[in-house]
Amino acid sequence: MNENKSEFEPKIVAFVCNWCTYAGADLTGTSRLKYATNVEIVRFPCTGRIDFMLLLKAFAGGADGIIVSGCHPNDCHYTSGNFHARRRWIVFRGLLDFLGIDIRRICYSWVSAAEGAKWAELVNQTVANIRELGPYEEYKKATEYLEQEVAHE
Repeated sequence: MNENKSEFEPKIVAFVCNWCTYAGADLTGTSRLKYATNVEIVRFPCTGRIDFMLLLKAFAGGADGIIVSGCHPNDCHYTSGNFHARRRWIVFRGLLDFLGIDIRRICYSWVSAAEGAKWAELVNQTVANIRELGPYEEYKKATEYLEQEVAHE
């Protein structure tokens, strides 16, 4: 095991829907529940609006892990946006596998506006899981390789 893993604090980016998960995260704060501060939240109107290529951009920007979270099935503010997101997630997993990205670095979950404690638990568990996996450096390796190839042309 890498000695630096115990000191490693992962950077997590959370893509969340405004109506459920963001409100749940807000409830976590107003309820004064303690949870890891490693998460940067990016709020969307609906998880159905998340372009999953943004997840790759998050990794490119230095994220070690990602959370995608929205309304529970049949509770979507926009009727079926969370179902669209779930279908795209299933397809996106194949792309991640093809790219060699460990899907354990991405957590897909449902959190309602009333589930502040669940949000805290989700964040804490995701941070612990990513801490165990260590820093995500594969994107850096791919970038360095491409830069070397361009330099040789």
